[in-house]
Amino acid sequence: MLDIYHFSHGWLTPLLSYIMSFIGCLLGLQCAARARQESRTSWLGLSALAIGGTGIWVMHFIAMLGFSIEDAQIRYNVPITLFSAVTAIVVVWIGLMLVVKPEPTLPGLLAGGTITGLGVAGMHYTGMYAMKSDAAVTYNAGLVGLSVLIAVVAATAALWFTLHIDGAFATIGAALIMGVAVSGMHYTGMASMHAHAGAHHGTPSGAEALQLLGPLIAGISIVTMLLLISVGLTSIERTPVRRTPTDASGPATGVGLAPPRRSDSLPADRINWWEDRSETQGTGGFPTNQYWPSRPSNSSVRAESETARPRAVDERAPRQPRYGRHDNT
Repeated sequence: MLDIYHFSHGWLTPLLSYIMSFIGCLLGLQCAARARQESRTSWLGLSALAIGGTGIWVMHFIAMLGFSIEDAQIRYNVPITLFSAVTAIVVVWIGLMLVVKPEPTLPGLLAGGTITGLGVAGMHYTGMYAMKSDAAVTYNAGLVGLSVLIAVVAATAALWFTLHIDGAFATIGAALIMGVAVSGMHYTGMASMHAHAGAHHGTPSGAEALQLLGPLIAGISIVTMLLLISVGLTSIERTPVRRTPTDASGPATGVGLAPPRRSDSLPADRINWWEDRSETQGTGGFPTNQYWPSRPSNSSVRAESETARPRAVDERAPRQPRYGRHDNT
């Protein structure tokens, strides 16, 4: 049996892989929180890209940079490696679509967690299958089953977090836990590996780790940074506006709508025919809600206002005869 090294570069690769998993899960939770409010499909797609692409796939292959087998060469099959990345993103997207709904249910959470967990485990072992070596690799069935169970539980917990976690500190804590779960699943699956001297000699086919994984990891990291900037900007621009009630006599404004503006061409004391004077009229015959401040009922002020410009006609008031005065005689 050949020796297997999971930390060929010391703690650099596990620490860096955990940091990337934490960042991906953090961004995914932020996108999922926005998906609960608006643009559900778009934000869930970005959340799947962050969690599946950065939080899971990038973490897996950064950790694989520190993997080596004694006296063996390792290469990676490019199409299978790319397929594993697509698998991670798609299964996370399916799980999010099943769970993040206006009315989420427990069966939907369990189904989404199971599908996502099995997909993440499938991504892991697909990536391991893409690894080609001149050594013969076998797996311990018990540890493989444990890694799949960890993946399902971690995926279910992650989907639960997307439904219930709000606030900066809670989101950071949830992302830290998700990073630990993803890393634990990876290293549990790697611990199930055993390497033996193979009958085949010579360099296996495929690309070296840095030739393949370096550009892929760099590209996804750039996308992650752009997504981080996008999430930061939208969190400022889309700050929800709380419902602001008026005083007891006035109506309440709509949620998330700016207060309506009055036209500058209309006099300040004009009352249109569609306005209900019984609900908004204050002292002096003027409305008293938050958009129409009350005015004193001083007769001199009213007289000056009437001489400055003609008073608007209230169409509901009874009209006087046009010609002369009618006597009831």
